[in-house]
This record gives sequence, structure tokens and C-alpha cells, in this order.
Amino acid sequence: MREQLSLLRAARDGGLDSVFAGQHHLPESFSHIQPLPWLARLAAEAGDMRVGTGIHLLALHNPVDTAENFASLDAVCGGRSIFGIGLGYREVEYAAFGIPPKDKVRRFEENLRIVGELWSGKPVHADNPWCRLDGVTSTTLPRNRPPVWMAANSDAAVRRAARLADTWMINPHATASTIRRQLEIFHAERRAHGGRPVPELPLMREIYCAPTRAQAIELARPHLGAKYEVYADWGQDRVMPEQESFRTGYADLAQDRFVVGSPEDCLAALLPWRELGVDHFVLRTDWAGMPVEHALASVELLAREVAPVLRTTTPE
Repeated sequence: MREQLSLLRAARDGGLDSVFAGQHHLPESFSHIQPLPWLARLAAEAGDMRVGTGIHLLALHNPVDTAENFASLDAVCGGRSIFGIGLGYREVEYAAFGIPPKDKVRRFEENLRIVGELWSGKPVHADNPWCRLDGVTSTTLPRNRPPVWMAANSDAAVRRAARLADTWMINPHATASTIRRQLEIFHAERRAHGGRPVPELPLMREIYCAPTRAQAIELARPHLGAKYEVYADWGQDRVMPEQESFRTGYADLAQDRFVVGSPEDCLAALLPWRELGVDHFVLRTDWAGMPVEHALASVELLAREVAPVLRTTTPE
């Protein structure tokens, strides 16, 4: 925990803009702290950084509990929270919460509706097996309504994000070519349903930055490769489009997916996304087993040499 807090402080002091925490239940191969207590702790030292989930598994949780907890988090961090949500894909998680896989999309969409209406402060009605509300109102309201960033892997999920969320939280697992194709789907679906242009477009990427490409690969490869072996065990690649597989060598896995290299390499990989409208990069540069000093070195180099260029470059 001390090491993770040192990464937060380095990001904050380096002028980075946000900090995120994800969610898994019953994770295998490594432990995983739950995001709400962790983000509340981070908010105490995050300064002006935005604080968000990347992601909260909305279908697994009661929507009243979710609405009140995340409204509370928004108060804790001074109205700077981001409500990042996703459907999830691990069967063990759905089984643990007693949710049949066939019900997860309906439950996800209904929970999102209930959370949004509870945050409005108006009477809310629901008649579901997991949540019944008869005109209730919530007095636990967010300081500012947190923007809803919806993660999506499949084409169907991308369309869902276009219809129901403020924006698509673009996943770090798909190749850049797949995401470019899905961005067309996302914007077309949003237009078809009368949605306004997205206020922001966030992209998650696995990244490691070092003075040289060779050094970056040497430091990142063992930990990043091991992470995606776990993802393959969990079935993450089974929900990916284009029949992508994580059961491959690191070089094939990294191609068009990971950003690992010198500051110049990182900018060459990230700047084209600015042309596609991406304006918030959620950069994951620390993985299980990586010595904290290596992660700190990457954070500091990204903050010093990569983020300022991304921040000042505008799409043509």
C-alpha cells in the first residue's frame, strides 16, 4: 500500500490529471483491493486529480448501494469523481453473486437507470427481483453528477456505451486497428440515437516508458506478459472482437496493443489517438510483481516528457 501511494504522489506531483482503480471479485493469481475504500484513501492525497473507477462491475451490485456509495465518493473527492462501469466477463464473479449470465445485460442496464435516477433526487420506481423501489428519493447525492464512462469490448457493448453512457471508456486489451473500427461504430450509434457529441473520449493503454526502447521492453515484458497470461486464464480474450487471443507470445501480443519504449516511442504510439478525438489517456504502467522503483521511473518519465506533449497537441 505504501508503494502504491508513492506512485500516486509521483503522478500528482508530476502534474498528471487522474487516478483510477478497478474491480474484481475472487481474483486468481493475485490479490485485488476493492476500489471504493482505496479511492477514498487516494482522494486524501490526490490534490486536484480526478478520481475514478476503471471499472465498477455494476451488474453485480445493488443499485441503491452503488448510488449512495459513489455519491459519497464524489463528496469525498470534492466533486471530481468519474463513474466508470462495465459488464465484466468472469463467470466466477457472476456465480458468486447468484446472477445467471443470461440476466447480466438486463440487470446492468436497469441498475444504470436506477443509479442515474437516484442521483437526480427525484422519486424512483423499480420492480425487480433484486431491487424494489416505490417512489423513493435519495438524499445521498453526488456533489456533481459523475460522468458515466462505460467500458466495452465487443461491438454490441460499444453500441450500448454509445446509447447509455456519457462516453466509451476504450479498453486497453484490443489492438489499435480494432479500436479504430469500433470508434466508427460508436459514433454512428450515438448519432443514430440522437446523442450529442461526447464531452470527452478516454483511452486506456498498457504503457511503460524508459530512456530506451530496449530498457523499456526488458523491464515491462515479464510483468505485462504475466498479466495477460492471467487474463487468458480468466477468459478475457473470449469477449474480445476479431477472435483475438491472448494465448500467444509477447511480441505478437504487444503488436498494435502495448505502448512500451522511449518517450519518443510512446508519443509516436499515442499522438495518433489525439487525431481520433481521444483527450484523456488512462495509462497503466505498474503490474503485479514489478518493483515499485521501476514503476516510479516510468510514471516520472511519462509525466515529464510524454504528458505535456499530449496535453498541448490538438486534433487538426
